[in-house]
Amino acid sequence: MTVRGHWFLSPRTEYTVAVQTASKQVDGDYVVSEWSEIIEFCTADYSKVHLTQLLEKAEVIAGRMLKFSVFYRNQHKEYFDYIREHHGNAMQPSVKDNSGSHGSPISGKLEGIFFSCSTEFNTGKPPQDSPYGRYRFEIAAEKLFNPNTNLYFGDFYCMYTAYHYVILVIAPVGSPGDEFCKQRLPQLNSKDNKFLTCTEEDGVLVYYHAQDVILEVIYTDPVDLSLGTVAEITGHQLMSLSTANAKKDPSCKTCNISVGR
Repeated sequence: MTVRGHWFLSPRTEYTVAVQTASKQVDGDYVVSEWSEIIEFCTADYSKVHLTQLLEKAEVIAGRMLKFSVFYRNQHKEYFDYIREHHGNAMQPSVKDNSGSHGSPISGKLEGIFFSCSTEFNTGKPPQDSPYGRYRFEIAAEKLFNPNTNLYFGDFYCMYTAYHYVILVIAPVGSPGDEFCKQRLPQLNSKDNKFLTCTEEDGVLVYYHAQDVILEVIYTDPVDLSLGTVAEITGHQLMSLSTANAKKDPSCKTCNISVGR
């Protein structure tokens, strides 16, 4: 008699497995074997197929598109002082933290600089509050996102709240970041997708972002502060909204997929 076991495994997880068998004898008793040799293995990251499933779920709730004109990055004053003094005025890419989906292939691997682009519905401008610091670097959208860059879908998650986040990656064509993403992430049509678009109207580049998800945009190359402006915001620093190393809610039916089932 053979009994087959089937387990649903999580992505990017280390497992230790040992097997013990029981054989039924003629008299009805069982002979139990010794434990087998221990096998250790680690499951892989989400594949492009898995990420495409997440992408399709995110598209359902993305909502209508709002016009915007700048990307922005909030930090403490000391961060910008350090960039000027130690990095020749250029913000440097750093390895993405482990926030978001546990199986995301960009967590702990992709190097980039986080930007936001969300705007307030009533003003069309960036919000004055931020979880990340009272000083904000603003840069014209066309300096980061243009026909010389590629756009990729990176992740879709929430943190036990009603807010949902979509991570997108912008990479200059042919850059190391672009090559990394081509192998691992679904590429989006920059002119036609549900999250972030760049189109030309009357010879001018025009930009739109999704209204009903919070976009976190990773730019994979250094960015010089001289390309934009740094100023103090007038709002509050809302630390409770920070996504640094935030864990995804595994019970949310909106932003989770069933891998291997």
